[in-house]
Order: sequence, then C-alpha cells, then structure tokens
Amino acid sequence: MLPWRLSRPWRLGLYALAAAILFVLCVLPSEDLPKTATGDRTEHTVAWFVLTVTGYLLAPKRRIAIPAFALAYGLVVEVLQGVLPTGRHSDVLDVLADFLGVGLGVAAFLLVRRLARR
Repeated sequence: MLPWRLSRPWRLGLYALAAAILFVLCVLPSEDLPKTATGDRTEHTVAWFVLTVTGYLLAPKRRIAIPAFALAYGLVVEVLQGVLPTGRHSDVLDVLADFLGVGLGVAAFLLVRRLARR
C-alpha cells in the first residue's frame, strides 16, 4: 500500500512519530549521543530532508504545509536546544542546515513529481 493511501489518522500518527523521534535526538544530552564522522551540519541537513520527504510521502498534496512545518520545527528545536539544560546549544548554522535539508526535500519532491507525470 502506498503511504499516502493510508487513512488520515495513520498518516498523521506516522508523521508525528517521525517528528517525535527527531525531537528526542535533538534534545538528548550531548554526552548521550554517539560520535559520528559526518558532522553536526550534515546530520541536520539529512534529518530535515528525511522529515520533509516523509511528510510528502504521507501527504503529497500538502505542498506548502509540509515544508512550512519542517522549517518552523527546525526553529523551535534550535530554541529549545538553547534553553533546555542538556548541554546542547542553539546555532544559526544548524538552522541554515535545517533549511537546506527542507529545500532539498522540496526539490526532490518536485523532481519526482515532474518525472512521474512523463
């Protein structure tokens, strides 16, 4: 079954689960996170790309709502990283990486949609 053919409650639940997983990863204390070779900016870009593409897989007709939510979510997460006592910090470059991930997700969606119409 194609993801966008699931009932609305399932689609919303799956997207909420994806957003919740991302939230937990973003607010875990920094010492609880595994060390990676990719770097923080790459991780942000990939995470927000996946969040955006997941949204489009579940609701392809929400062309504006999906990236708008993802962008706002990135801002909220960065603010919370700055105020929660987890050893994490807010960073404008992380927000820019989030925006890049969303932009790449939108571009991928538009490309796939265009190719599917041919």
